[in-house]
Amino acid sequence: MLTEHTINVVKTTAPAVAQHAEAITRRFYTLMFAENPEVQAYFNQAHQHSGGQQRALAGAICAYAANIENLAALGPAVEFIAQKHCSLGIHPQHYPIVGKHLLAAIKDILGDAATDEILTEWGNAYGFLAEIFTGREQQIYKEQADVPGGWNGYRRFVVTRKVPESEIITSFYLEPADGGELPPFKPGQYITVKIDHPTITTSPRNYSLSDRPGLAHYRISVKREPSLAAGAPNGVISNHFHDEIHVGDIVEVGPPCGEFTLNAAQTASRPIVLMSGGIGITPILSMFKSLAEEKSETPVHFLHAARDSRVHALADEVRAVAATLPNARTHFRYDSPHADDLTKRHCDSIGFVDADFIRDWLPDNDAEFYFCGPKPFMTGVYRSLKDWGVPDDRIHFEFFGPRDELTPVG
Repeated sequence: MLTEHTINVVKTTAPAVAQHAEAITRRFYTLMFAENPEVQAYFNQAHQHSGGQQRALAGAICAYAANIENLAALGPAVEFIAQKHCSLGIHPQHYPIVGKHLLAAIKDILGDAATDEILTEWGNAYGFLAEIFTGREQQIYKEQADVPGGWNGYRRFVVTRKVPESEIITSFYLEPADGGELPPFKPGQYITVKIDHPTITTSPRNYSLSDRPGLAHYRISVKREPSLAAGAPNGVISNHFHDEIHVGDIVEVGPPCGEFTLNAAQTASRPIVLMSGGIGITPILSMFKSLAEEKSETPVHFLHAARDSRVHALADEVRAVAATLPNARTHFRYDSPHADDLTKRHCDSIGFVDADFIRDWLPDNDAEFYFCGPKPFMTGVYRSLKDWGVPDDRIHFEFFGPRDELTPVG
């Protein structure tokens, strides 16, 4: 347990750390990658390049310090990070490396203000948090290995189908190369794919499973991401998937992970609202298909937002699933439709998914809300739901990339 002295020191120095948090995390990554380059493979270089990884870590440090006396409040964040760590293969031996360089970065940025006593107590606080993470992560690894067909680490899968879903999204059907059993997963979870790129060292990538559990395959649907600038790592793996991965190829896959899943107890008591934007349809469609497979009688409202029909993926599949659920209704909303998107009924309405639209579309706010998509979509939906009085325990979301803080939205 944390001592009273440790808690007091962390609380007293937290404002200074928070003021310089991003500078500290930038320095941290520089120090760690220089001295321990072997860990660089665990970090998405696109997120490093954009600064998102540094901002996410800064936010996590500040949240820990702010809740040092009420660690139960960090439960959801701990689960999210623990699942992410297990998807990447983080183990207890990695934590001392992070702790060493984090304390060194605090010292470098704060200078003489970071006394030996302060660094010792921040080290104690970090060690306590590391124990929480490693304990939960060992449970996850055991759960993954103990289920029928389960495994830890990476397993070879063969691409059995490659299906274009839109101009920018392609689905890949994956089956175990050893012909063995596939473990079940929870709708909304993701797998990790490790690609040996021919020219660039890259980190593993997480891709949501876009089909339902219980099939002989896993399916991921990958959006081709453009590079944002010369030399930027954006889009390296997604373009490799689209251009270089074909039927018959082998990819290495980690077991299903993730805490963004349908809660059976919650969904049995209230209507379910599933909302997605762009590639965010992947975990949401898995949930939708799972409800259909279970022959759920719960009312389901399914919304997907896209730019236009050319980039809108899996529309026919959504319609086919909805036809099997008597209490389901769907709505496709485009913000930049082509001339024939309305006349050919590709979409049901035009505009963005804002507060007015959500309130007009739904009968009331008494529902369980699940949503996923790009940051503007996520921020807008979250703000709209909070302004509508929906409590946090009925708001469930997945955010691709570093989990930016969506809550301080006014």
